[in-house]
Amino acid sequence: MTSTRDNAERADIFTRLASKTSKVLGHAWVFAAAVAVLIVWALTGPLLGFSNTWQLIINTGTTIVTFLMVFIIQNTQNRDSAALHVKLDAVMRELQVNNAKLYGAEDEGEKELEEQRHRFEEQAQADER
Repeated sequence: MTSTRDNAERADIFTRLASKTSKVLGHAWVFAAAVAVLIVWALTGPLLGFSNTWQLIINTGTTIVTFLMVFIIQNTQNRDSAALHVKLDAVMRELQVNNAKLYGAEDEGEKELEEQRHRFEEQAQADER
């Protein structure tokens, strides 16, 4: 049986791995390397007779990379979103905003968020007058 601490350490390891991976993979040189791999693959096509194996190599490689990157990107976006919410909550507290609906807005449905946005736009227009 694993403890809560073990689970937290595993999550922390994944977070660190995801952060470092997203930073590395976000560089222009990684994009250039991917383009270079595609060029090499394309150039080997005539040498290998555009065989099924030749096609399978690029299909398998891109599928695996795409599959893994989905999780890295989602983890990065989740952390960025959580950090943004913490910062916004701190700003709202500093400005003494007491609207409980605003503090929990990320938990609202799309319809409720649209209604709140519309109300704030109307208030802003009324304040300009």
